[in-house]
Amino acid sequence: MFVDKAKIYVKGGDGGDGLVAFRREKYVPEGGPAGGDGGRGGDVIFRVDEGLRTLMDFRYQRHFKADKGIKGRNKSQHGANADHMIVRIPPGTVLIDDDSQEIIADMTRHGQQVVVARGGRGGRGNTRFATANNTAPELAENGEEGQERYIVMELKVMADVGLVGFPSVGKSTLLSVVSAAQPKIGAYHFTTITPNLGVVDVGDGRSFVMADLPGLIEGASEGVGLGHEFLRHVERTRIIIHVVDMSGSEGRDPFEDWVMINDELRQYNAALIDRPQIVAANKMDMPDSEENLAAFRERVAELRPDLEIMPISSLTRQGVQELLYRATDVLDSIPVAPVVEEVAETTERKVYKLEAEEDNSFTITRDNEAFVVTSPRIERMLKRMQLSTHDAILKLARTLRHMGVDAELRKRGAVEGTIVRIADFEFEFVENSSYY
Repeated sequence: MFVDKAKIYVKGGDGGDGLVAFRREKYVPEGGPAGGDGGRGGDVIFRVDEGLRTLMDFRYQRHFKADKGIKGRNKSQHGANADHMIVRIPPGTVLIDDDSQEIIADMTRHGQQVVVARGGRGGRGNTRFATANNTAPELAENGEEGQERYIVMELKVMADVGLVGFPSVGKSTLLSVVSAAQPKIGAYHFTTITPNLGVVDVGDGRSFVMADLPGLIEGASEGVGLGHEFLRHVERTRIIIHVVDMSGSEGRDPFEDWVMINDELRQYNAALIDRPQIVAANKMDMPDSEENLAAFRERVAELRPDLEIMPISSLTRQGVQELLYRATDVLDSIPVAPVVEEVAETTERKVYKLEAEEDNSFTITRDNEAFVVTSPRIERMLKRMQLSTHDAILKLARTLRHMGVDAELRKRGAVEGTIVRIADFEFEFVENSSYY
């Protein structure tokens, strides 16, 4: 089954917690703090594997979470960093942040990789907080939470040659004739609903990958029919073979078909018009095809005199080999590098924006009899601190006092015993004290 779009959740590993510990050797007087730092959480990394051709794996597994860092140990030993999570993806995958709709990366080369969710930093152990005034701190930090996000993955088939055209013009038949691919073939529209790939052996030692892409209809650039589900894959092909039913068996005019498909390509992406194109005038074994081809050549010459038109019949294989030779010659004359999305460097794009430690802004609101303090800096601090010790409470109280929260609460009418709520924590306000 071919799957070309998926939405997944990724989360970097949380950092390991720092440790509160002390040296207790018999012959080491005043041993001091010995709590180590926690290890860093693992990153979630996407890496291109050219052996993959579909996003089928992401249909069943949609959550990817890296491992947590190891907690700090005694004797000032650092906890181990977690291993990174490597997720393999097929070439041609575009990664999009679901919230901002920003393109994170366009993955085209084998081995190319990008970090989509960074692991959190490990918390500091009490060894880090020792000072001349506090030589035995009972203070340590929790590990930082790993970054998390939802990502939309879009696969654009990377083929050398893409077959485009209206439904039932013979694209699938042509692919089945020139390669070992076995696409579904039927006498009805939209037989092909997903791209089919085949390796074409030209016969002179050269080969290329051909993609039979789902049929287009008028309005496809606006999502009509298979719409964007088809057009997304055209962008990756190096040349386009435009298959036209020259017999008019569907009651349509071949020239109008050709004009309409090109208009849809232009409306979706103007750059597609400059892509090398060969018209395969198919079904030449049918009645009236010769007369239609002559009229088609005259009308096309008025718009694109340089356009190459090659009569073929996928059924009888008339002209098919000549078409393959010509397609290979065109491929040899253009660069091999695939067309990729223009994505700014990661350092220029602030995908994640963490609040600065120096940001002392806060707001105070009233919730019945309680005061609610909102501050990105304080909330971030509460997540990191282990509030189970007296030293940690004192550190929080000093921070609130220096930021001016104490004074503002008094202005708002806080008295002894008033409840103060910060994030998920509640404290009692205590007058003339250095902590709550």
